[in-house]
Amino acid sequence: MVLQTRSVRARGGRSRVFWTPGAHCPTITNVTSSFEFNTYPARLSDAERDKALKVLRDGVAMGRLSHDTFIRRMELALSARRSDELAALTADLPSESRLSRVVFGSVEAVSGFTQRLRRAWQAERLPKLLLPHPGGGHPLRIGRDPANGLRLSHETVSRVHAELSRQGGMWVLRDLGSTNGTTVNGRRVIGAAVVREGDQVGFGRMWFRLAAD
Repeated sequence: MVLQTRSVRARGGRSRVFWTPGAHCPTITNVTSSFEFNTYPARLSDAERDKALKVLRDGVAMGRLSHDTFIRRMELALSARRSDELAALTADLPSESRLSRVVFGSVEAVSGFTQRLRRAWQAERLPKLLLPHPGGGHPLRIGRDPANGLRLSHETVSRVHAELSRQGGMWVLRDLGSTNGTTVNGRRVIGAAVVREGDQVGFGRMWFRLAAD
């Protein structure tokens, strides 16, 4: 008996059909099937994003990141959609062991005690600059121009001097190309700097202490 064969292609696999003369229906053998599943990366959780932001904050606090680099990476972390994107932002910031953190913190505490004491004494003598309400949603512009949210009438202050905004749960002070510069705790701001309550900020020759109340 001669069998004639032909192959048919079906969705999900390939089947070989053997036809027997006189038969009313074919016998189907050697049926293979394959299914393709589309997998999508899991959505980032808030905990994963917060963890990456903490590593970035620690990096700028330890001097491993500049303020400009920190701001750029923070914006990328907030817009990241996959875990590998977050990992790339913190790959050059290895986590420290508990012992190294304790040692580093002890050395920093001893070396900076005198400076912090002097700064705290000076801060109490400075006028307060109240931080805007976190839910405001709009940055606070600072300068001589009357259109600014905070107008400072001093010759060393530029018309549009600086901007204070809330980003990623932190306060960020950005210099807007002022002539006489913006400082945070005595250090000139290049681009932007993270600030918090109690910091001393300067616009030209005007200095303030940031306060929440």
